[in-house]
Amino acid sequence: MLATGLGASEALAASFPTLLVLRLLHGGTLAGALLALYLARLELCDPPHRLAFSMGAGLFSVAGTLLLPGLAALVQDWRLLQGLGALMSGLLLLFWGFPALFPESPCWLLATDQVARARKILWHFAEASGVDPEDRSLEESSLVTELAMLSAGSPQPHYQSPLGLLRTQVTWRNGLILGFSSLVGEGIRASFRRSLAPQVPTFYLPYFLEAGLEVAALVFLLLTADRCGRRPVLLLGTMATGLASLLLLAGAQYLPGWTMLSLSVLGLLASRAVSALSSLFAAEVFPTVIRGAGLGLVLGAGFLGQAADPLDALHGRRGFFLQHVVFASLAVLALLCVLLLPESRGRGLPQSLQDADRLRRSPLLRAAPARTTCPCCRPPTPAGPATPPSSASPAWWPWEPEWDRGQGLEHD
Repeated sequence: MLATGLGASEALAASFPTLLVLRLLHGGTLAGALLALYLARLELCDPPHRLAFSMGAGLFSVAGTLLLPGLAALVQDWRLLQGLGALMSGLLLLFWGFPALFPESPCWLLATDQVARARKILWHFAEASGVDPEDRSLEESSLVTELAMLSAGSPQPHYQSPLGLLRTQVTWRNGLILGFSSLVGEGIRASFRRSLAPQVPTFYLPYFLEAGLEVAALVFLLLTADRCGRRPVLLLGTMATGLASLLLLAGAQYLPGWTMLSLSVLGLLASRAVSALSSLFAAEVFPTVIRGAGLGLVLGAGFLGQAADPLDALHGRRGFFLQHVVFASLAVLALLCVLLLPESRGRGLPQSLQDADRLRRSPLLRAAPARTTCPCCRPPTPAGPATPPSSASPAWWPWEPEWDRGQGLEHD
């Protein structure tokens, strides 16, 4: 609602200072809306489909990027273009009155002890899937019983402050590494763009080239991040980014034009993949109770890295070499930090700070854990002696630390 109102106000702004203030506020509200949509997609998906839905949403974003120049050329007036943008965001308000089309995340409701609201949404999911909630089979009756036990006594909603991250042992470190990786992935693009500019002099070609490279990066993640794992692919992307940056830095005066072009394209492609995967990785390792705040910090670090591009343009070419050296060094440092991350592929989302702290680093080439099939159901029981579920969470809780320990996925 705020983004729609502010976007329409921008089209009516009478002075530049007013337009600047409205633009800043509009950007902040759009960031909040996009963050909420990202979290809703993630928490409504089961582990095997989280990557596909996240990358698919990224492809829709690129489609908007590709359509924007054509729309601007058709409209020929920035005020009318701004008004059309506000109208398009206003169409999302149609979902406000239809909770079935855009429901609240049951994972977040359960993690914050809002059991009554979670019960209604789960019942709607069951009915929409053709399952009778009143059918007293084993699984349904277990769900009914445990929801009734959780709602006994009408518990009050319990929220966590983002400052709780400071009391964790591992989660804050994972968030810091992913924020650093996002900052490097976004900030180093200015170096690749500057190296690309002499090779691609036309105005529109770099714009469409970067959009095409983002599509290629998303498709690459879609094909590899579930097959190989989040951490190895992030490690590969960071390595390619740092290597391309170092080669450009060392051979700027000696390499032929086609080599400079190839290295710049490779660097842009790898940095796009690093940024997109860092966001998904962060959403999977932060707990549900503060996932929005944690992911917001990681995305904020990425936006901070984007400031390197206008800063470079502001100072001309005088600071370009130093900026290139700094980000190339940071890329090498990020490569070492990624090795400390856990693997989140195929695992349920952690719910509490304690659950997220149990996500510890595992060997890089270890086999992936067995997939869970539903974000609000207990994962399949592994072979061997059964491990009793945690007393702190019901049996169908989306993240089972004891089960993961039984699989040998937790390492110091």
